[in-house]
Amino acid sequence: MEVFASWSGGKESALATYKAILQGHRVSYLVNFITEDGERSRSHGIKADVLDLQAKAIGIPMVQVRTSWEDYEENFKRVVTELKEKGIEGGVFGDMDLEEHREWIERVCAELEIKPLLPLWGIEPGELLANFWSLGFKANVVATRLDEALLGKNLDEVLVAQIEKFNSHPCGESGEYHTFVTDGPIFKKSLKVTTGTRYKRDDVWFMDISAELG
Repeated sequence: MEVFASWSGGKESALATYKAILQGHRVSYLVNFITEDGERSRSHGIKADVLDLQAKAIGIPMVQVRTSWEDYEENFKRVVTELKEKGIEGGVFGDMDLEEHREWIERVCAELEIKPLLPLWGIEPGELLANFWSLGFKANVVATRLDEALLGKNLDEVLVAQIEKFNSHPCGESGEYHTFVTDGPIFKKSLKVTTGTRYKRDDVWFMDISAELG
């Protein structure tokens, strides 16, 4: 089946995309939602051009959609309707255990008459992370509501142990932290990341990054 992947640039979207490919689906587009000014991703605060370079490193075209949170569903439906005209039959989502997210995905996909694929659903956090690392994926923390000191760190066992000390979900499913993936089995070329300015917005610490092909 020809599908798109709902893309944040982080670990779950990357792993879900890989698993969908293993299941025999053809991921033809990465769909990423960015701020109304087109500067940054709506969820992770990553610069739009850095995400575009990530897509080039993977080798799958990216569709970036400007939206506010209030208009998110409307714009989601609009872009998926356009992709259906190009042959898309389903969408890949990286959700693993938040029931309200799954309900939204299933409702909206039913309205759009496409098939939702959630290849990570029900996987235990520890198993998911172990699978992520064993496959050779690499990622860095680019946003967190836990502690500014986590920004820029590699996602590894040591970091996850630190995150769990905050009584946080190990994968940050409630937005405790967000990552940017730089390498893995879906990448044709790895990315080298350079860290930049840190800033705080709405109780969340963000870190600007730039990237170049490795």
